Amino acid sequence: MQIAERSVASFHYTLTDDQGQVLDSSEGREPLTYLHGTGQIVPGLEKAMEGRQAGDQFKVDVVPEEGYGVHHAELMQEVPRDAFQGVDDIQPGMQFQGRGPQGVINVTVTKVDADKVYIDGNHPLAGKTLHFAIEVTEVRDASEEEIEHGHVHGEGGHHH
Repeated sequence: MQIAERSVASFHYTLTDDQGQVLDSSEGREPLTYLHGTGQIVPGLEKAMEGRQAGDQFKVDVVPEEGYGVHHAELMQEVPRDAFQGVDDIQPGMQFQGRGPQGVINVTVTKVDADKVYIDGNHPLAGKTLHFAIEVTEVRDASEEEIEHGHVHGEGGHHH
């Protein structure tokens, strides 16, 4: 069976950056399982999964526009240090949730001065080409309930 709309696919993956450094991997864990066609994985990877079947192994490079988006400079800001009340030791790399005009936003601290904290609201992988090594482990038809709910149920998926 091939991966297509309304199918459930499971796969192992290793994600690397341009330098070959591993950013994420399913190695030593269960494969990632998703409902194809619902946007549960980045668009470029979902397109590359189309038509694949169990046992397929392949590599795909996903450009930022098809991954976590381009890097938006306007999402980088400096805020007063006192905006982080209750946090004594703010360090670059720390992540926080804040409120923006569109609701909750996740930010990463990029730099800390005596009175200012520099934050970045872009996804940490925005602007980066994603290099995936994929091994498809299983493909099956989605159940009507999975299609209705928009996610996988049971093993590797959501449990109600």
